[in-house]
Amino acid sequence: MLQRVLAVSFAQVLRSVALLLLPLAFIALIAWATAGSATGNTSDPMRAAIWLWLGAHHIPFFLSGAATGYLSYLPIGAIFLPFFAIRSGFDRSLAKLHGDFHNLNSVRSIFSIQYAVIATLLALFSSSSTVSSQWYLAPVFAFLISYLATLTAGTRLRLSQAVSYASRVLAILIGASFIVLALSIFTHISLFKNISIVLQPGILGSLLLFALNLFYLPNAAIAVLSYFTGTGFAVGADTLVSPFTHNLGAIPALPLLAILPTSSSKWALLAIVIVVAVGALLAMWALASGTRSLIQALILIALSISVLGYLASGSLMTAAMSAVGVSVWKLSVSLALEIGLGVALMVLVPQIKLRGRE
Repeated sequence: MLQRVLAVSFAQVLRSVALLLLPLAFIALIAWATAGSATGNTSDPMRAAIWLWLGAHHIPFFLSGAATGYLSYLPIGAIFLPFFAIRSGFDRSLAKLHGDFHNLNSVRSIFSIQYAVIATLLALFSSSSTVSSQWYLAPVFAFLISYLATLTAGTRLRLSQAVSYASRVLAILIGASFIVLALSIFTHISLFKNISIVLQPGILGSLLLFALNLFYLPNAAIAVLSYFTGTGFAVGADTLVSPFTHNLGAIPALPLLAILPTSSSKWALLAIVIVVAVGALLAMWALASGTRSLIQALILIALSISVLGYLASGSLMTAAMSAVGVSVWKLSVSLALEIGLGVALMVLVPQIKLRGRE
């Protein structure tokens, strides 16, 4: 039984890897043939495809040679590519096994472990003299992405009340950030076009540039959330864009950065009222299920924001761009305090009114 599960899972793990890696290899080969290569070695585009595949799993890179630095500011949106590829492979695994297993969680674990092993091997063997991935993070990120993807396939798990409440709060906050981000993009559309024209990426380059900006939208949404909660975000070392401070240096010619504020504005702090209101809404939902659900939901929100903040920040190769994105601890603390204030108001105000009537 175990041998069959291992064999079927491994075959579908390979299929999940190939489902994303092969299109990336094709793109890398086209780009290599179009732009040329200093060495003329066909292994270059194959390595590049693997690096793109690893980058989609949010695995950072060390760069040396002409461009020395650390690349860890990677697009959150790209994670959805391996996520859906894994989900497809796991669905096929379950179909081939025909329910011939007793513990679905064991199948998930086997599938995810095998996927993590392949990701680690690709990270190890794709290193070159100038680019190497932070391979010891490959099994961690690959396993987590794979396991989360498999949770959405097969028999659905019933979410606890705390998880349900926390996910609602995060959906409201991040959804509101995406709305603000979309409005900012539309109001700066001419600047978007100007930056794209200056870059002159060509047809293939335009498609890749569009995909890059699209995949970085979740990073930008987290930055928007951080801005309107008062902590702001960085676009380079010793920079800060927040309602209190506007300190920017040279920035990359990325069209998405056209939405950057041109000055500080304390009016943005009015958005904190929305976060406090969401905290009050959380209290309304969770207190009906008990204080324990409320505390668990608050802890889950703080942990989730910390993870999202980590994924939405990092280094962009050069020393000047060594700090890009949000401050993980500042964002987590500010949101926890603001949501906690909303919860406190929802809990304490009715009690004060009752005491006043007595």
